[in-house]
Amino acid sequence: RSASAQCSGLTRVSIVTQGPPPSCPQSPYQQLGQRMQGLTGDKGVLKEVIRAGTGEMVPQDASVVVKYSGYLEYMDKPFDTNSYRRNPRLLKLGEDITLLGMEVGLLTMKKGELARFLFMPSYAYGALGCPPLIPPNATVLFEIELLDFLDSSESDRFFALTTEQQGTFPLQKVLKVANTEREFGNYLFRQKRFMDAKDRYKRASLILCRRASCGDEQCQIDAAKLLVFLNLSFTYLKLERPVRSLTYGEKALEIDKRNAKALFRCGQACLSLTEYEKARDFLVRAQKEQPFNHDINNELKKLASCYRDYMDKEKEMCCRMFAPVSSSPVGPE
Repeated sequence: RSASAQCSGLTRVSIVTQGPPPSCPQSPYQQLGQRMQGLTGDKGVLKEVIRAGTGEMVPQDASVVVKYSGYLEYMDKPFDTNSYRRNPRLLKLGEDITLLGMEVGLLTMKKGELARFLFMPSYAYGALGCPPLIPPNATVLFEIELLDFLDSSESDRFFALTTEQQGTFPLQKVLKVANTEREFGNYLFRQKRFMDAKDRYKRASLILCRRASCGDEQCQIDAAKLLVFLNLSFTYLKLERPVRSLTYGEKALEIDKRNAKALFRCGQACLSLTEYEKARDFLVRAQKEQPFNHDINNELKKLASCYRDYMDKEKEMCCRMFAPVSSSPVGPE
């Protein structure tokens, strides 16, 4: 990996270098490394778990959501961190992560895990470093928290195939790919990247709608489609496209006519379109399914307020249209 590639994305902050204490036989990083676990045969990456995670370890080619801070020895402030970001962006292994040591370390982590790593120069910034920030042959320490990961390898392979080849995939693999695309969409939605989220949901919808089946298999497909249609309905609301939102809300109702969330989304879409009677019908049906749902009840209050304003304006317009025309004198009396 080139030094220029490894330098990309570093936060440029000024750091005052402090030399090691002259009386210390071993540097702090050397002392720390003695109690850490080696992840590579050459001990180029060392690890210490601060908080254990749960579930499976990160697979190859996954996309990860992490918080990290990188430190040089004898320096208190990180030279690179994304901890200030409220919603860290999704990083794909092998593409977005430039440090070899970080990629090696992430492949040993589980969701929710917080760990400390030491990367030797060959797994960090190499013999050249990254002037003026990283000196040559620098060992660096990274604290990494794995917030989440998505295994996109199977999804990537699936979309690299032709439509005919995709049709031969077993149902469970198709459902897994659709679920991965939906999870990607959910992540993008939480970041308020609604257009990107919509594209992921549409990919999931496309492969599910192509799949024709029957019996239990069709039930599984419908359950997956329901989640995607609900997400698309909500996303189109965020994109201020209520007609499309209503379309997908109604598609969800074709699968489950009593689904409270679908009825609610349809009601919201109709309210945006000022179709007050239809909005009231959807929202009342949603309230019947979930009488104590605050969102539904608040939307009904909003509908009542909008309808009152609408009727007041209609009344005012009618009064102006049919008000008697006052006569004005034509000439002197």
